[in-house]
This record gives sequence, C-alpha cells and structure tokens, in this order.
Amino acid sequence: MKKLINQPEDFVRESLEGMAAAHSHLIQVHFEPTFVCRQDVPLVNKVAIISGGGSGHEPMHTGFVGMGMLDAACPGEVFTSPTPDQMLAATQKVDGGAGVLYIVKNYSGDVMNFEMALEMARCEGIRVRNIVIDDDVAVKDSLYTQGRRGVGTTVLAEKICGAAAERGYPLDKLVELCRRVNLNGRSMGLALTSCIVPVRATPTFTLGDREMEVGIGIHGEPGRQRLPLKSANEIAEMLTLSILEDSGYTRIMREWDEVQEGWIDIEATDFPFQPGSNILVFVNGMGGTPISELYIIYRRVAQICSQHGLKIVRNLIGSYITSLEMEGCSVTLLQVDDEMMDLWDAPVHTPTWRWGV
Repeated sequence: MKKLINQPEDFVRESLEGMAAAHSHLIQVHFEPTFVCRQDVPLVNKVAIISGGGSGHEPMHTGFVGMGMLDAACPGEVFTSPTPDQMLAATQKVDGGAGVLYIVKNYSGDVMNFEMALEMARCEGIRVRNIVIDDDVAVKDSLYTQGRRGVGTTVLAEKICGAAAERGYPLDKLVELCRRVNLNGRSMGLALTSCIVPVRATPTFTLGDREMEVGIGIHGEPGRQRLPLKSANEIAEMLTLSILEDSGYTRIMREWDEVQEGWIDIEATDFPFQPGSNILVFVNGMGGTPISELYIIYRRVAQICSQHGLKIVRNLIGSYITSLEMEGCSVTLLQVDDEMMDLWDAPVHTPTWRWGV
C-alpha cells in the first residue's frame, strides 16, 4: 500500500485539519464531536441543511459545505457512519430558527444514526425533517442498506436544495423539493479496481486484470455481477440503459411526520425519462479515473439519451463521490423541471464548487 498519509488512524483528522487550513474563510472544522460547518452559521430564518457519511468519498460531503449547498457535514471514519452526537452537535450549531433538513444516503448506519439525531434534536425544540436518497438501480438490498443505496443523486439534491434554502424556502417546501429530486433521479456504477482502506492496508475486494464489477457500491460492496472487461461504449450503454429501464420503480420512504410525531412510510412512484423530458446527466469518477475517460463515457451517454428522446439541459462530469482511489465510474440521470434548473444554476461557493459569485 502506498498512500500519502502519516499514521492510518490519523487519516480523517489530519485531512480535516488540512481542509480547515486551506478554506478557513469558508468553513469551520470542529472535533469531539467532529463536524464541518459554514463559517457564517447560524443564519437566522434560513433552513439549515446537513448531510454526512463515512469518509473516503471526498469531496462528498465536507467539500460541499458553504453558501448554496450544505450548512454542515458530519464525516465518520473511512466508510463508517457518523454518530448521532456528531449530527446533534452540528444541528445545534447551524440551527437558525427555521428548521433543519437532513439529506441522508440509504445506508443502514447513516439512516439509523440520523434518525436518532433527529429525535434528539426535536427533544431540544429544533424542528428537523429528513429525506433518504435511494437512487441506485443496481441492487434492491446490499450489505449496507435496506433497499436501494443512496449515491449520485445525493450530490444533485444537495446543490438544488442548498440553493433553495439560500433563497428562503421554508422547511416543508424544501422537504417536498428534496423528495421530488430523489424520485426523479437514478444512478448506477461500476468498478475496474478495488480501493484500499488505510487502516486495513489491503484491497477491499479482488478483481482480475480483465474483470469489472457492475453495480458496485461506493464502499466496495458487491454489485449486480462480475463480468469480463468491456469497452467504454459498452459500459456506458450498460449503465445508462439500466437506468432508463428502471422508470416506474415504487419506493417506500420512511420520514418523520410532524402531525403524528412519529415515523411513517410514504409510498411513491415516479416515471421519469419519458421522450421529451429534460434531464441532467452526471458522470462521476470513483477517485482513480482520469477526466478524459469520463468524457468518453459521457459522449456515449449523451448519444443514448438523444436516441431515447431525452434532452440534456445540464451536465456534471468529474469525481464528486469517490471511493478513495477506486477506478471506475457511475452515471446519474435526473429529470429536471424549470425550478430545478434555476436552482442548479444558482450561485454556490464551497471548497469544491464555485460559480455565480
């Protein structure tokens, strides 16, 4: 194992200390418990947005803290969920009186701990709602989830909802928007190599020189199938067509009901990607994939979308949800309306993204 680290057990803390030194004008980094927040929080009468998850997926989520995206992010150890006390401390720090929205990826530990944090925060009089992102079409269940995993649509929801919160959307309207983004987003990825968690110092899984893992999760968990290595065009077709064939999947979303003061299941079905739809295409690198290769994938994805009567109105190409140094990619399609496009274009200023300012 060759990594630019000191002691493996110091990996997360020292990385966050480096972020603090590099972006002190944008963010604060707190320890014991650990969370990252905007430098200007709390913002009075603005709904705060918090997300989080295991480290190793940077720039998600800590790189998205700032104006127009997240108010705070809670990083766990590598591929390990953050704890409820981290989330509660972040919530207390950023609450400006208008409520807090948790955007949660559908991994068992994340879901459980954010739910615990929500109940703890409400006991302190902080109004909190949560939306679980479950956009991965590759699997129904995995080692880490109950239902579909939360992947690429998470980033898109954080940008769109972050812009809406910046504009003063109230909490209920923000929850509805985030739910709509989730329902209209679909993702699928694959890996060409494994990743190496620093404290383990060995690959998470083993792939042959001419093999690829299709439908991989962002922690290296197994996907749909292991296949012989294909060309970039074939890979793009496999990922994109799997997404397009998924339209109409019914999701069961567990959310906090403020009237009943308890958790309820909401059943919802959406049918995105019909001919004539406007879409945002996100081609994501897993950490070790050159941007030139991602553009080759995007080239074929764009051709397939055109063949299916879909109009690409926005795109995002780059490594925004990574699995350390894993080689591979994922494709996310999001059907967007005029409101979502307007919010996507809105100004943002975080350690990772800056436009419109």
